[in-house]
Amino acid sequence: MRAWHVDPMKIETITDNDDLLIRRLTLDPGEAMYWHTDACRRFSVVVSGCRLTIEYLESAEIVEVDVYPGLADWDEPDPRIHRAINRDRLPYEEVVTFFRTRPDQEPQPIFSDVRRMT
Repeated sequence: MRAWHVDPMKIETITDNDDLLIRRLTLDPGEAMYWHTDACRRFSVVVSGCRLTIEYLESAEIVEVDVYPGLADWDEPDPRIHRAINRDRLPYEEVVTFFRTRPDQEPQPIFSDVRRMT
């Protein structure tokens, strides 16, 4: 299992094949994911946590999401630039299976030039 930190969240790769990537994501209380898009279909399972906020960079849209351990669901690709923020006082953890359409596909491309969008 390979692990790395994308300041400050933690991502672990559980499985990495041409058509499938499984990752574990951990966000401490108040931490945010990097700004990204979702390039492929995925299946997520919440391991721990109670509340997330999803922010969209190009709009004022904010979505509050109540989660719980064991919550599982499918998500489709989303080209909008967004990030999740852990709004709980406990760590948020999820395991996500990404279904790639090509072997080199990055399932959640990082959008690093936030200044360009503001």
